[in-house]
Amino acid sequence: MEEAYSKIKSCAMDLLARREHSRLELFRKLKSREFDEESIEKVLDELNNAGWQSDARYAEVYIQKRANKGYGPIRIRQELIERGICCDLINSFLDNDKSYWQRLAKEVRVKKFGGAQPKDFKERAKQMRFLQYRGFALGDL
Repeated sequence: MEEAYSKIKSCAMDLLARREHSRLELFRKLKSREFDEESIEKVLDELNNAGWQSDARYAEVYIQKRANKGYGPIRIRQELIERGICCDLINSFLDNDKSYWQRLAKEVRVKKFGGAQPKDFKERAKQMRFLQYRGFALGDL
């Protein structure tokens, strides 16, 4: 039992040394290595208490990384939910400053389509679909 516990902990630490992981991501990766769930939960609790794994830190880093790549708040929120981050935590880190997201949406649009405004409805619809896919609200466009 103690040997399995140390193997799980070692594996989890190796994963965390490479990049931040949410608790759910770590659980899934360790479970795929066929460790038992009870031991995984104990290791994850220990890592969380020691500060090695933090969903708050993961969410903060993830939001910044995805925003830098041109993704909007709607898509980022959905991706974090899929990774097991609770909505309260997402809300506390996801910048609700509309002007930031509007500015980012404009930058993404200009990078993809150029600085000129769309010349007709078809072109505008195409740009709006692209920005919605990237996770921006209609109000940001």
